[in-house]
Amino acid sequence: MAPPAPSHRTPSPSQPSGKSEVSDLKSQLRQLAGSRAPGVEDSKRELFKKVISYMTIGIDVSSLFGEMVMCSATSDIVLKKMCYLYVGNYAKVNPDLALLTINFLQRDCKDEDPMIRGLALRSLCSLRVANLVEYLVGPLGSGLKDNNSYVRMVAVTGVLKLYHISASTCVDADFPATLKHLMLNDRDTQVVANCLSALQEILTSEASSLEEASREREALLSKAVVYYLLNRIKEFNEWAQCLILELVSKYVPSDSNEIFDIMNLLEDRLQHANGAVVLATTKVFLHLTLSMTDVHQQVYERIKAPLLTLVSSGSPEQSYAVLSHLHLLVMRAPFIFSSDYKHFYCQYNEPSYVKKLKLEMLTAVANESNTYEIVTELCEYVANVDIPIARESIRAVGKIALQQYDVNAIVDRLLQFLEMEKDYVTAEALVLVKDLLRKYPQWSHDCIAVVGSISSKNIQEPKAKAALIWMLGEYSQDMHDAPYILESLIENWDDEPSAEVRLHILTAVMKCFFKRPPETQKALGVALAVGLADFHQDVHDRALFYYRLLQYNVSVAERVVNPPKQAVSVFADTQSSEVKDRIFDEFNSLSVIYQKPSYMFTDKEHRGPFEFSDELGNLSLGAESADAVVPAQQVEANDKDLLLSTSVEEETRIVSNNGSAYSAPSYEGSVGALIPQAPSEFAVSNPSIPEPAPPSNSPIDDLLGLGLPTLSAPAPAPAPSPPPLQLNSKAVLAPGTFQQKWRQLPISVSLEHAVSPRGIAALTSPQVLLRHMQSHSIHCIASGGQAPNFKFFFFAQKQGDPSNFLVECIINTASAKAQIKVKADDQSASQAFSSLFQTALANFGML
Repeated sequence: MAPPAPSHRTPSPSQPSGKSEVSDLKSQLRQLAGSRAPGVEDSKRELFKKVISYMTIGIDVSSLFGEMVMCSATSDIVLKKMCYLYVGNYAKVNPDLALLTINFLQRDCKDEDPMIRGLALRSLCSLRVANLVEYLVGPLGSGLKDNNSYVRMVAVTGVLKLYHISASTCVDADFPATLKHLMLNDRDTQVVANCLSALQEILTSEASSLEEASREREALLSKAVVYYLLNRIKEFNEWAQCLILELVSKYVPSDSNEIFDIMNLLEDRLQHANGAVVLATTKVFLHLTLSMTDVHQQVYERIKAPLLTLVSSGSPEQSYAVLSHLHLLVMRAPFIFSSDYKHFYCQYNEPSYVKKLKLEMLTAVANESNTYEIVTELCEYVANVDIPIARESIRAVGKIALQQYDVNAIVDRLLQFLEMEKDYVTAEALVLVKDLLRKYPQWSHDCIAVVGSISSKNIQEPKAKAALIWMLGEYSQDMHDAPYILESLIENWDDEPSAEVRLHILTAVMKCFFKRPPETQKALGVALAVGLADFHQDVHDRALFYYRLLQYNVSVAERVVNPPKQAVSVFADTQSSEVKDRIFDEFNSLSVIYQKPSYMFTDKEHRGPFEFSDELGNLSLGAESADAVVPAQQVEANDKDLLLSTSVEEETRIVSNNGSAYSAPSYEGSVGALIPQAPSEFAVSNPSIPEPAPPSNSPIDDLLGLGLPTLSAPAPAPAPSPPPLQLNSKAVLAPGTFQQKWRQLPISVSLEHAVSPRGIAALTSPQVLLRHMQSHSIHCIASGGQAPNFKFFFFAQKQGDPSNFLVECIINTASAKAQIKVKADDQSASQAFSSLFQTALANFGML
């Protein structure tokens, strides 16, 4: 049997058949470079396609640079485009090779074909090589004066590229003035739009350093320029119209007549098919009439119909964008949209993000006249197969109830939700019932009757479980089984993963104790014991607080923990009015979509509480060498972000006392082992405060079964106070050692320190604080950041002891707060050092 014939498949152009493929291409391109034989252009195209495909998949074909440039001497525009693409890609990586392209690109910039002139000019400006900027000025000047509009349009964009490569070259060539002249005189609208965009970017950047540029930027908002652009606005495409409308929204008219003239001129833009143009026009109308209250309300009525049309007729993405803007408007004028609530009903085929936003809209437009219809519609969504939407629907019903609209019917609906056999519905309803009872205590009888039948074992979500426990404590006198349910929860304390639930159990047991003491006495003792032994700091602190409060005075404890119930009239809003006004000022931008001002997601210092710019290329070292700089590249790969961020894992390694100035009664597995103890470091950090007296029996200990040592037992001798902490003024620590220790040591102390106004005023630069802290024997190993956030890493050493203290200090000059974290080789001395550090920081700026 003969073997199968070998296949003769042609290799894919994107897959080289061997290592010599690139060499073969090079030789073929060289053969075709000067050839004028028939069909040579087609052969070049095939070779160019191969080169581009190799380049696309990451194969290095930079060795073909010279041959590609030689083959570009052709009138075939397709070959030109592929050659320009190749040149632009490798010029960034190999600036030296880019020099080979200058001659043929400059020659193509003078070609008879305007398309080739434009493409060559665009490719020349896209090289982005700093040492080649001198070759750009001439072609750009010629391009701005070219007879063809396409070449002029490319040249305007090229000016902006030149500015970003070398701003001084662009300004010295007087290109901004040329752009302004073109903007006001060119016949082609796309050229005008490009000029406006480039000028705004250039002048905005230059205005911070040049007063003349600032005046030029203000000149763009002059009446002559604005009216010229408005009179031609119908000639522009949608992108250019949005650009002009954004400029007009910043214009300040001289009187009301001018406002009405602009609005009449732009009236038809509200009917535009493009949603971006409609939103840009809406922004102009709203901003122009801010000072005219009556007209401003009429504007809301006028823009309502176009925006609602865009919601129902566009794509889901457009609907979401327009709904986000409508939501902002509804928050400012809910009554305007209250009659159009049916536009915000959810449709079955809408994506979840649109439905969620519509639910927020329904909540916002609800009032006395439409509450019943809206709540009825929302209750239909509770059975939705989309569980997140069902949850949001229940929350929406609760929010409407908290607005005091038709509360009777809404409470009945929420109680029906509690009886549904769906865990997530019951969980959300419990949270809302808790909020309703806080505002409407008169409904407690009806609600508790239903809540009492719900078993805590069937509730798994922490927030819902916490809400149920809150009701058990708050209304334990009305719920017969409340003490016993709480007792079972305490028995399963170790199986409860949520600290929030454990905190609520402590508070609920305390409240129940004051209402039904005989039934809750034992449970309270056990709860305080396990709470004091809890690993979570908040739970431990609350249990200690309750224990000390009961030990001090039971009557006072009752007034603190179980005061008379007062209805909550208003729940806190998630956003301040200042933030909402800032978002409104940034109408028709991502701020509305994100529901936060632009500075919160653009400026580097607002990207999180402890995040700093990755572009911080250098870290200043030490106060004594404040001018010395350590390159960031010297930091090891695993440690390069150590001085610029805080590891999440560190938060889980905080020592149990967390820098507390007290200790709780220890818990060794039995309730009778609760014994107050004074920490050894307390005397160091607070030498002026006397040590607590030796423990003694108190009535509350006997009442709760918290047995303490008898008075006849010999009292332990008080520990002698250690000497005050002294620091080494000449301490030295290598940056690598600091980084290694910072990774390995747990956080001993974490606190917030208020910086004095004088200290904030004195913090003109990081070096000022470095010198001050060094005078207190606390040395800086790294610093960075910019106003309002400054970040410092300090270290100190004990006098005559090699143990080190490491500090991360983040100062926000806007809030006058300092976030301080201390790590120490000797944990027992961390509190003493923390006090010294705070004292030194408090004295900053006082001299």
